[in-house]
Amino acid sequence: MLLPARTARRAVAGAAGVGAIAGAMLFGAVPAMLFGAVPAMAQPAPPPPRPPNCTAADLAGVAAGVSASTSAYLFTHPPVNDFFTSLEGQPRDQIRPQVEQYLNANPQVKAELTGIRQPLVDLKNRCGTATPPEDDIDNP
Repeated sequence: MLLPARTARRAVAGAAGVGAIAGAMLFGAVPAMLFGAVPAMAQPAPPPPRPPNCTAADLAGVAAGVSASTSAYLFTHPPVNDFFTSLEGQPRDQIRPQVEQYLNANPQVKAELTGIRQPLVDLKNRCGTATPPEDDIDNP
């Protein structure tokens, strides 16, 4: 059975159109994959948004404030300043027990230094960052 000429032309044109669309999709996707574009399904999920006020600048600002407050505290409390100054040059493993003993013997000093340091602890808790253990007054 032969198709009428008009039907045959429509079938050929339809097949050519489908082929053109498929070719465009294939040749549009292949170069994109070869030259760096990755299909949306293959991209990793974006990282979760950072909590507010957790940038390096925030950390530097809080650390500077704590440092300035600690300096002012030590200047206005000469016995505490003398104790911490006397630790200079000692091995770290010997400093920890001395600081722990001093702070346990002086709970007022411990409370005041812990209060001065609280903004860093708050930043750590909010942002999920770690503070260096050697700076941790509560866990000497």
